Amino acid sequence: MNIAVDGSAHHVQAADKTFLGEPRALAYLAFTEAWERFSYYGMTALLALYMTQSLLLPGHVEHVQGFAAFRAALEWVFGSMNPQALASQIFGLYTGFVYFTPVLGGWIADRWIGPRNAVVSGAILMSAGHVAMAFDASFLLALLLLVVGCGLLKGNISTQVGNLYREDDGPGRTRGFAIFSFAINVGAVVGPLLCGLLAQLYGWHVGFGLAGVLMLAALFTYLAGYGKYTASMRAAPASAHKAPLTRSHFKVIAALLLVMTLTIFQSVAYYQNYNVAMIWIDRYVNLDMLGFHVPVAWFNSIDPLVSMLAVPVLLVYWRSQAARGREPGEVGKIAIGAWMACVANLLLVAGAAFLHPVPAIVPVMYDVLLGVAFLYYWPTLLALVSREAPPRLRATLMGTVFLSLAVANVLLGWLGSFYGRMSPLQFWALEAAVAAVGGVLAMLLTRPLERMFASSLERQPA
Repeated sequence: MNIAVDGSAHHVQAADKTFLGEPRALAYLAFTEAWERFSYYGMTALLALYMTQSLLLPGHVEHVQGFAAFRAALEWVFGSMNPQALASQIFGLYTGFVYFTPVLGGWIADRWIGPRNAVVSGAILMSAGHVAMAFDASFLLALLLLVVGCGLLKGNISTQVGNLYREDDGPGRTRGFAIFSFAINVGAVVGPLLCGLLAQLYGWHVGFGLAGVLMLAALFTYLAGYGKYTASMRAAPASAHKAPLTRSHFKVIAALLLVMTLTIFQSVAYYQNYNVAMIWIDRYVNLDMLGFHVPVAWFNSIDPLVSMLAVPVLLVYWRSQAARGREPGEVGKIAIGAWMACVANLLLVAGAAFLHPVPAIVPVMYDVLLGVAFLYYWPTLLALVSREAPPRLRATLMGTVFLSLAVANVLLGWLGSFYGRMSPLQFWALEAAVAAVGGVLAMLLTRPLERMFASSLERQPA
């Protein structure tokens, strides 16, 4: 491999600073991820509604290839299910495996095909999956292609962003991932807006078709920059030694795994906004405004938009807290995020109890609170793991973070299957209780965990 390295410089070469002062390859990676997230979130915003309002109803479900055997297998595990419960289980399994397969995709890339070829393969498979979503018969094949494709693409494209910077270029790496994360949120905002509008105006498969077109755009964007990724790679310094694991390391690993487990409660409460919340909004919320019927999928654009807009506000707020010595630590912030998710779900409890029909402002505020709650817990968890994980296991533990999302999505799909057997008030109270359990546990464990992490930092060599 031809790796461009300047042994004395700590900054990206001037010739490479062609995209917001960062390596030119970052532009291709960021736009690739923006198109990919556009397609993923656009499709996901439609998925639960599509299954409950069309695919799983008589006249459609009989045409899905292999569905009878697939449903029999699910009901053998979970018991008999109506269309809504079945849709929730499918949604949870699909999104759960989307966050599970990147671990396997990274292993395949490291062992056999390399990250660039893995991303190309993943983009091709995801494009084929979106095309397959245009037909009822190939629904299960579509989900399989999307899960495998996302597993090959998601982790490996993030790895390439990190590889644009040397190990000792922390500020550059932070800038690169900030730009990359902004691209993710742009796709997450625009995807549900456009796919949801087209689905409402022209039908489900047109909305899914737009997701497929944008996934092809992601593939072509990545291929356009294919030759630039190698030229922009930076080698790790020779001093980057992987120290052997000690007893202290194992204690830190156990603490990190415990924190990841705590965030599962909040993830269950958060990601239900893509599943049952879509069905509840469609049925109980007044969506008619000035003669226009607001597409339900548009609500899935609110929390990623808030996650973008709230970043500078929260940074200023956290800095002001730090100046007074009152900024919460990582575990404390995760606890705050859990309580915010709890309050968000309590808004839906109040709406279900007292407002008929529910005004649109209620789910809007629900998603706004979830967007801020997300900033309190997810980037905080990633930062904690990247700082505390022993170098030998840092990549493995970062992959394990996404496994917590896989577990959470499977659980939320299972919980969502109870929606048809409960009143909306009871269901959203259950979701609020799940978030509250995470908040209570995080509060109880904040001091012992943060003491352990603080002592870990003290033991690190200067």
